[in-house]
Amino acid sequence: MKIALITENSQAAKNSVIHEALTAVAEPLGHEVFNYGMYSAEDSASLTYVMNGLLTGILLNSKAADFVVTGCGTGMGSMLACNSMPGVFCGLVIDPTDAFLFAQINDGNAISMPYAKGFGWAAELNLQDCYRKLFDGESGLGYPKERAEIMRKNRGILKDLKAASCNDMLTVLKNVDQDLLRAAIAGERFADYFYANSQDEAISDYLKSVSAEAALA
Repeated sequence: MKIALITENSQAAKNSVIHEALTAVAEPLGHEVFNYGMYSAEDSASLTYVMNGLLTGILLNSKAADFVVTGCGTGMGSMLACNSMPGVFCGLVIDPTDAFLFAQINDGNAISMPYAKGFGWAAELNLQDCYRKLFDGESGLGYPKERAEIMRKNRGILKDLKAASCNDMLTVLKNVDQDLLRAAIAGERFADYFYANSQDEAISDYLKSVSAEAALA
């Protein structure tokens, strides 16, 4: 599985701590981690929690990533922004129990975590424990197990509801504020990671055109 990490500006100084915790758990399990930044509070390309959501939508709908780990100070803003995107099902994960239940009941494709609220001593251990509950073993098995089928059915209904209520991702990209879009994909390693992994030619081509316009401006 390709896992993308996205960190917004208020918590950018913690990117290395989050990245190290994520790779320590995910890579031994055979997953790949792509760190889309921000890498430090001094990065020239700054991401807001709103941009986290837009970037999450781009990565998941293009299949450049299979799962996104993001967050903000409380985790709430990034979760809301992610869930505004088509095809994105993002849960708020604070502790390992949240991570386990989200993986087994909701079987979503993104999580948002609080990196300021409650982020204190041994926070990196809590991160690792959350990531283990998410990425070690099969998700979507249900909890309790006897309710697995109704949970699976409800996930399908929610997926259909979201598809009916959202535009497709390419339409979103064309209609969203183009300055916001350019800022969301301006990260130092975005082009290297995204275009090598994207499986949606139309999304890739549109983002290339947006970046080219910015370069000419």
